[in-house]
Amino acid sequence: MHKYVELAKKTMEEYIKAGKMPAFPEPLDDDMKEKRAVFVSIKKDGQLRGCIGTIEPCYDNLAEEIIQNAVSASTRDPRFPAITLNELDKLSISVDVLTLPEGINSMKELDPKKYGVIVQSGFKRGLLLPDLEGVDTVEYQVSIAMQKAGIYENEPVELYRFEVKRYY
Repeated sequence: MHKYVELAKKTMEEYIKAGKMPAFPEPLDDDMKEKRAVFVSIKKDGQLRGCIGTIEPCYDNLAEEIIQNAVSASTRDPRFPAITLNELDKLSISVDVLTLPEGINSMKELDPKKYGVIVQSGFKRGLLLPDLEGVDTVEYQVSIAMQKAGIYENEPVELYRFEVKRYY
């Protein structure tokens, strides 16, 4: 298990068991000092159980970004009830570290296996991670991201792409 996933798992366990954040890992490895956007995804029996992340970094370093998103993914994802103590040993966790989003001019510059997508219309913004099971076309990827943002089909959108490094 990668150290990013270990940090997310330890955070979730401590928060769910004791209702508090774990002790911050000190000293931080150089890579943990970076300021990066992160998604923490949780699955149970192969099905999504929670997924929360940041499009842009919100905290001072990668460790804090992972800690905050692990708590949110396990207890605050509005699509699911909070994870319970008796579920903890049945979960699989992944941590996606995002590159900075880059604006693109057309959907031809996307590949749902390689790039995640951000769609934006005014203040509405939706994101979909890359390489998700069942998301095989650019059109479907963009459609899901638009739906998540509440953007209608006929609204003009700005498109951004990013890559992720996924850790298990």
